Amino acid sequence: MTDDKIGRLAGRVALITGASRGLGAATAVAYAAEGAHCVLVARTVGGLEEVDDRIKAVGGSATLVPLDVTDGPGIDRLGLALYERFGRLDILLGNAGVLGTLSPMGHFEPKIFEQVMAVNVTANWRFIRSMDPLLRRSDAGRAIFVTSGASRHIQPYWGAYAASKAALDMMVGIYAAEVAHTPLKVNLFNPGPTRTFMRREAFPGEDESLQIPPEAHAESLIQLALPACTLNGEWIAGDEAVRQRASVN
Repeated sequence: MTDDKIGRLAGRVALITGASRGLGAATAVAYAAEGAHCVLVARTVGGLEEVDDRIKAVGGSATLVPLDVTDGPGIDRLGLALYERFGRLDILLGNAGVLGTLSPMGHFEPKIFEQVMAVNVTANWRFIRSMDPLLRRSDAGRAIFVTSGASRHIQPYWGAYAASKAALDMMVGIYAAEVAHTPLKVNLFNPGPTRTFMRREAFPGEDESLQIPPEAHAESLIQLALPACTLNGEWIAGDEAVRQRASVN
């Protein structure tokens, strides 16, 4: 792929899951503005088209992929399509996630618990499985997975979501250790309390003015995607990075 757009991610190919809104959409626009071609994955065509319009407005380009991340064979087909079109993948942002419900452990509906695990854990493993060969074909592959502070704190009623994110942390940490001696870098990113649909689900009465807008995390996620990034196996606290940048400015 050739791209004469000037930017820190010029010519890079970035795959973003959960790209139709929130953090995924904001990051897609930021990556595109820096010159990356963004492959946008989400279930809703309308949402993807809205993000595509935003990307075009900043002079970027995108490929829209309406796909449920629990469709494992669909992820495999996407990997093949990316190989045939680009021959590689430079950036993978595993952002798609669901909260499920907040409930005592013994009260979860099995289908809800299983869905949370399917989206937050198994889907990310399927993306690793299908995209790892493409990331290794990049000169500087970067994989970033969105986690949560819930993975590190025992909080009543958060069992399904917290367990899924704890599993994600361990899985991604192992993946990072496995690629430690390659050009590929793998990290976890925790945005903290961010103004998203999921945050409103979990804390419906919270003052949104106290939440971080998803766009505020763009710089941190650009830094993790850069070929110059040397971090691997790290758990990045995005809200702390936002506060540090604010204090400097």
